[in-house]
Amino acid sequence: MDPILDKARAGQNVLERIANAIPGFKGYRERELRRDADRLQREHLSSRLEECKRGLNQVSAAATRGGDLDVVNDVETARKRLDKVVARIRYADRGYAGFFDAIKVDEAMLGRVYDFDLSLLDGVDAARVAAQDAAAAAPEALKDALQALITRIDALDARLADREAILSGVR
Repeated sequence: MDPILDKARAGQNVLERIANAIPGFKGYRERELRRDADRLQREHLSSRLEECKRGLNQVSAAATRGGDLDVVNDVETARKRLDKVVARIRYADRGYAGFFDAIKVDEAMLGRVYDFDLSLLDGVDAARVAAQDAAAAAPEALKDALQALITRIDALDARLADREAILSGVR
C-alpha cells in the first residue's frame, strides 16, 4: 500500500484516534494525513535530486581548472534547471482547496497526486544516474553527458506540469 501514509496513520496518538470517530472529522483528518504524506514524499524526492549537485560541483571545479568554459556553461545550465525542478517538487501545491473554491480537492484526487509523486521517483533516479555519469565522464564525453543530464532534468520538469494539471482538475 502506501508506506508513508500507513506510517502516518500508525503514528496517530490516542486523541487523534478518538477525533477520527467524530462523524465528518475522519475525512478531514484523512485528507490532512494524505497531504502530509505527500509533502514527506516530495521532500524525499527533492533531497535525492539535490544530491546531483555534488557531481556537478566536481565537474565544474575540474572544468574551471582546465579552462573549459563551454563545460562550465553547461554545468551552470544544469544547476539552474536542477534548482528550478527541486523547488517545484519541494514547494508544489499540497492539494488544498478553500471552502468556496470552484475546484474541490477530494481524497481520490489527493490519492492520484500522491501516486503521481511516487511515480516521479523514476525521473529523479534517472537524473541522479545522469549526474553520476557526467561526474565520471571522460573530458571528450563530458559535454554529451551534461546534455543528457539537462534532458533528464527537463523531462522531470515537464512531468511536474502534469501534476499541476491533476490538481487544477484538467486531468
